[in-house]
Amino acid sequence: MTEQDFLKLASQGFTRAPVVAAARADLYTPLAVYLKLAHGPYSYLLESVVGGERFGRYSFIGLACAERIEARNGMVRRLLRDARGSDVCLERADGADPFEFARAWLKRQQVAPVPAELRFGGGLVGYFGYETVRHVEPRALQGSKPDALGTPDMLLLVSDELAVVDNLRGMLYLVVYADPREPGAYRAARHRLEQLRARLAAPLPEAMLPALAEEAPPSDPGPVTRSFTEEQFLAAVRRAKEYVYAGDCMQVQISQRSSRPFAAPPLELYRALRGLNPSPYMFYFDFGDHHVIGASPEIMVRLAGETITLRPIAGTRPRGATPEDDARIADELLADPKERA
Repeated sequence: MTEQDFLKLASQGFTRAPVVAAARADLYTPLAVYLKLAHGPYSYLLESVVGGERFGRYSFIGLACAERIEARNGMVRRLLRDARGSDVCLERADGADPFEFARAWLKRQQVAPVPAELRFGGGLVGYFGYETVRHVEPRALQGSKPDALGTPDMLLLVSDELAVVDNLRGMLYLVVYADPREPGAYRAARHRLEQLRARLAAPLPEAMLPALAEEAPPSDPGPVTRSFTEEQFLAAVRRAKEYVYAGDCMQVQISQRSSRPFAAPPLELYRALRGLNPSPYMFYFDFGDHHVIGASPEIMVRLAGETITLRPIAGTRPRGATPEDDARIADELLADPKERA
């Protein structure tokens, strides 16, 4: 996009526009890009492995975000992290529906589209905690449960600087958003892109290099603490079966929280999970005082244009050692009445 094209966007009513720089990606892994550009609070890394064997086409690296939307204790706030790392409240709504709050913020943004080859170009990125279901179905969560973790019910980063790695084409795209109505915004965005290019070209500081697993002998991480005793878990199963028999529900998934001490950097946990369980949807979020890390085999829901994609999976089994084993296991899954239900 030229500066003239950028300036024309203001007359079209856009308040945010992506300024993009492209480079060859054959010298960079997504993890290295994250470490060089984004390692720190309010950043993220999204990766994908297809079929457990090869990386998906795109990896997304969100640079540290200054702005975020957070729902906690019945209050929704839009926060800005200043240069000193302190939070400034830009907007606050007590007792508000966090979905409506985020939707209203989105309606105020007029964002020019990113080039189609990028697939994803930033926006609101984060999580909705289970407790937010009360704003969708009020009867689902009546009353309140103890807040065991003290984390927000909803946390969405306003991701306006990111890197997109196209693993198929071997390309890296740097994206910086700017306001076309602001004087000098285009040149400031281009300057920022040059700064990011320089950081990519520079070697990683030795202190930032992840520790190699073989350098440290394995150690006992400590005892596991669970939120359920076995007796409580069995009682919950019996209660769930009563609900099923009564016709109140068709399926219940009873879960419990397990915790144990963890002294290594959170990124090392993601790297270990990435190696042990390569999945189509892998994510690492650094939210400052907590991290969200995971690897999921299935998409929850995707909205692209006017197309909604739901792709739930049923049961899973370990991969076989040979293609013949894989075929046999697949046949077992397809023949299982429970998995076909």
